[in-house]
Amino acid sequence: MSAAPGRPQASSHRSAQHEGTPVSTAELLLRAAALEQMRQARYAQRKLVNQVALALSLAAMAFGLFWLFWILIETFRLGVSGLSLATLTQMTPPPNDAGGLANAIYGSFLMVLLATFVGTPIGIMAGIYLAEFDSKGWLAETTRFVNDILLSAPSIVIGLFVYAVVVTRFKSFSGYAGVMALALIVIPVVIRTTENMLQLVPAGLREAAYALGAPKWKVIVSITLKAARAGVVTGILLAVARIAGETAPLLFTALSNQFWTSSLSEPMASLPVTIFKFAMSPYENWQKLAWAGVFIITIAVLGLNILARVLTRSRT
Repeated sequence: MSAAPGRPQASSHRSAQHEGTPVSTAELLLRAAALEQMRQARYAQRKLVNQVALALSLAAMAFGLFWLFWILIETFRLGVSGLSLATLTQMTPPPNDAGGLANAIYGSFLMVLLATFVGTPIGIMAGIYLAEFDSKGWLAETTRFVNDILLSAPSIVIGLFVYAVVVTRFKSFSGYAGVMALALIVIPVVIRTTENMLQLVPAGLREAAYALGAPKWKVIVSITLKAARAGVVTGILLAVARIAGETAPLLFTALSNQFWTSSLSEPMASLPVTIFKFAMSPYENWQKLAWAGVFIITIAVLGLNILARVLTRSRT
C-alpha cells in the first residue's frame, strides 16, 4: 500500500534534481558564442541592406542632379550670350533683324501679377473656409474634390476652357483671357497650401484666443493666419513660379503680339509664347532671343523658389 504512493514522489524528486543540475561553463560559452554569431550575421545583413539602399539613393540623386546641372549650364551658356541692352528695351523683331523682348517681358509680368492678385484672395479665403469653418461637410468635400481635379488637370485644358468661354464669346484674343487662365492655375495651389498650413496650427492657440473672448474672425486673422503666414506666402510664391512658365494656356487666350501694348483687351505678348515661337524658327536671331527669354524665366523662377525655401526655413 505504501509503495504505490511512494513511486511518484521518487520520480518527482529525481526530476527536480535533474532540473537543478548546474550548466557547465563550456556549455554557457558555446551558447554565448552562438548568440554572438547570430547577432553578427544579422548586423552584417542589415549593414549590407543599408549600404545597397544608400548607394541606390545616391545614384538616383546624382542622376537627377546631372540633368539639372546640365540644363542650367546650357541655359546659362546660351542665354547669357543672347542678353544685351536691346533685349530688355526693344520689341520682338522680324526675322533676321535686331530687336529684343521688352513687350514679352512686360506682358508676362502684367498677366502674372494680375493673375496672382485675382487668384490669391480667392484661394486664401477658400482655404480658410476648408480649415476653419467646414472641414468635414459636403461642401468642403466637394470643394476639395474639384480642387484636386484643377491641381492635376493639364494647363492646356484650362486654356481650352477659357478659350471656349471667353475668347469665342468676345471673338478676340486678349490679355484678360490670359489673366483668367493663369488665375485658374493659381487658385487650387493657394487653396491647398493655405488649408494645409492652417491645419498645422495647434488647436491650443485657437482655444486660448476663444477663452479670452475673441470672436472667430479675430482668431483667424490675428492667430491662425499669422502663425501660418510663412507657409501661405510660400504657396503663393510657388503658384507664381508655376504660372510664370506656362505656355499652353496663353496660346489659346492671350496669343501674342509683336508690338508693345498696355491694353488687356488686345492680344498680348508673353515670354513663354515668344520662346515657343522663336525656338521653333530657323532664324538665328530669334533662336538667340528665345534662349535669352529662357534665361530670364529661369532666373525669375529660381529666385522665387529660393525665396520660398528661405521662408519655409525661417518658419521651422
